[in-house]
Amino acid sequence: MLYPLFAMVLLTLVVGIIALRSRIASVKSGKLDVRYFRNMQAREGTAVPERVVITTRCFNNQFEVPVLLYTASVAALALDQVSIYTLLLGWGFVISRCAHAWIHLTYNNVFHRMNAYWVGIVFMLALWIEQIVKSQ
Repeated sequence: MLYPLFAMVLLTLVVGIIALRSRIASVKSGKLDVRYFRNMQAREGTAVPERVVITTRCFNNQFEVPVLLYTASVAALALDQVSIYTLLLGWGFVISRCAHAWIHLTYNNVFHRMNAYWVGIVFMLALWIEQIVKSQ
C-alpha cells in the first residue's frame, strides 16, 4: 500500500513544482507583483495570470480528496487489512488523480476533469467500503 501513497506524494510534488515555476515566470515577466504571494490577493486592477490560478488550484486539489487515500491506507496498514483489492483500489485512485491533474494542467476541459474526479471518488468510496467490511 506504500507504493500508491508514494505515487500520490510524487504527484503532489510534481504539481507543486509546476505551480512554483508558473509563479516565478509570472513575476519575472512582470505580469504579477511578487507581493501578491504575501496573502494571495492581487492589487485592485491587477489580473492574476490564468496559468498561476490553474496551477495553484491544481496544487491545492492535491490536499483535498487525496487525504482520504492517506487515511484509508494508514488504517489498512495498521489493521493489517491490505489485500490485492486494497492495492488495486489505491492505484485506481492515484491513476484517476494523475489524469485529473494532467487534464487540469493541459487542456483543462471541465467535463473531462469532472469525469476523472468522479472516477477517483468511486475508487475512494470502494476502498473505504472494503476497509469497513474487513473490520467486521
